[in-house]
Amino acid sequence: MNAIVVVILGLVVAFIGYRLYAAFVDTKIIQADPKRATPAKMYMDGVEFMPTSRNILYGYQFKSIAGAGPIIGPIIAIQWGWLPAMLWILLGTLFIGWVHDYASAMIAMRHEGASFGGLSHKLISPRARIILLSFIYFYLLLIAGAFGNVVVSTAIGLKGAPMAWLFLTIAGILAGQMIYRWRQDIILTTVVCVVLSMFGIWLGTKAPSDALLGASVANSRWVWGIAAFVFCYFAAVLPIWRFALPINYVASYIVFLGLFFGIIGVVILHPNFSLPAFTTFEIGVGPLWPIMFVTIACGAISGWHSIVSSSGTARQLENELDARPVGAGVMFVEMMLALFALVIAGTIFASSAEYAAAIKLGPAKVFAQGVATFLNAVGMPMQWGMNYGSVMMIFLAITIMQLVIRFMRVATSELLSDISPVFRNAHVGTILASILGMVLVMTGWWQYLWVLFGGANQLMASLALLLITTWMISEGKPSWWAMYPMIFMFVTTIAALLYTSYSLLNKVVTGAVKGTEAIVGNTLMGLVGLFLVIAAFVLAWEGLKAFRRYREARGAVPSRA
Repeated sequence: MNAIVVVILGLVVAFIGYRLYAAFVDTKIIQADPKRATPAKMYMDGVEFMPTSRNILYGYQFKSIAGAGPIIGPIIAIQWGWLPAMLWILLGTLFIGWVHDYASAMIAMRHEGASFGGLSHKLISPRARIILLSFIYFYLLLIAGAFGNVVVSTAIGLKGAPMAWLFLTIAGILAGQMIYRWRQDIILTTVVCVVLSMFGIWLGTKAPSDALLGASVANSRWVWGIAAFVFCYFAAVLPIWRFALPINYVASYIVFLGLFFGIIGVVILHPNFSLPAFTTFEIGVGPLWPIMFVTIACGAISGWHSIVSSSGTARQLENELDARPVGAGVMFVEMMLALFALVIAGTIFASSAEYAAAIKLGPAKVFAQGVATFLNAVGMPMQWGMNYGSVMMIFLAITIMQLVIRFMRVATSELLSDISPVFRNAHVGTILASILGMVLVMTGWWQYLWVLFGGANQLMASLALLLITTWMISEGKPSWWAMYPMIFMFVTTIAALLYTSYSLLNKVVTGAVKGTEAIVGNTLMGLVGLFLVIAAFVLAWEGLKAFRRYREARGAVPSRA
């Protein structure tokens, strides 16, 4: 099949999903009201709650949800064949992805900007709050360690990346100052700051880190690990408009432009898929179901999006009508990014053997090569395209990482503030999160945790959909549009976690892994996977009790009393 067909299918799904399905839910079920005061306006503090134009939030939301996931997932999943991967990206986004992102923002907005911890306490039970917050903290720590490793590895492997990262930071801070202090025109601000960031990408090729700092510094994991978490510290403690919001906004244009011109390159070259549409039901990482559905997360449905939408975006939306373009609309853009990654993996290699050799070097290398190929079709030199694709990866990782530490700081306060008031301090929560993340990056233990990431991520998505379904039932509104996706995600994720846990523990029992660290790591992660399954069932049971409670209150079912 020709790659242009995939692009067209993506555009058709985006039109149907956004213009028809999302519009129906927004107007007929949720009934978004432009006159209703949003948390951003009610509690404007300039730190967490900040009314923000949807034009800015659109870029912020895209860069906040689109990490390395929509690129890495499809590139790995094509081992099952490009057809099942493509169908999951398209159908997952159409029926689950945008529902999850949009509704996560709406439920938080309608509850005065409450986090999922507060929402679970109010809508389900106090026990659900403790379990969910504990899970969210573990989940965020996993992302901090894994994405921290991506940042460190990219900074070491791509010597031009640190300069690009530095100029992105400068451009983002300048954008916040121009928009919120100097009140400059948004178009002028965008052009100036994006050009400045592009200059940093170019300068990185002329002044690489090893030439400026020396080879020993440029190749030090400690140097870039500390730099990454210091960056995240400022993102977590500074007001949202000063650092995290504008940096993500500027970075979004680097990714937007790469995606836009990359798709134009696809149209110009119109390559056919050289890899098979379907290979086999089970590959090295596991069976098609359920493992592919947790391998491709971002780009179809990802639990991370619910954290961003509820704890971040919902506190900045200045009008309820903005939730559909920001919450739902951005998800369809991320779908196009995932399809672009799928096209790259499926078309730039002459055979499955060539793909297999390339994937051993890492999905990031495959993506950079694909970006260079398609940008070359629009006139960009191959070497510059390779650099641009690699810089996209570090921007995708570092801008997610900064939000993770910020959300971990909030979760620390919610979890531990009852034990001691000191945990309410933003600096304490941020430093604690940064130290834990740094330990995972420097020891390499994130690799064991990463085995559980796919399941943990999609479990987060199913729990978010559980909260949304509970909210709909409590309001007496139709819940089918959230409940059916929740059931599918819950069943699939539980199956994936059980499969992963069994595989990890079986390797230990059969002696397939050697060495104390590997044995301990596999055993621990297998047990953690089983714990997540148990926690998920407890939350589901609490949710079912809440369902019945609300239905009894409305007379939909007979009261047990």
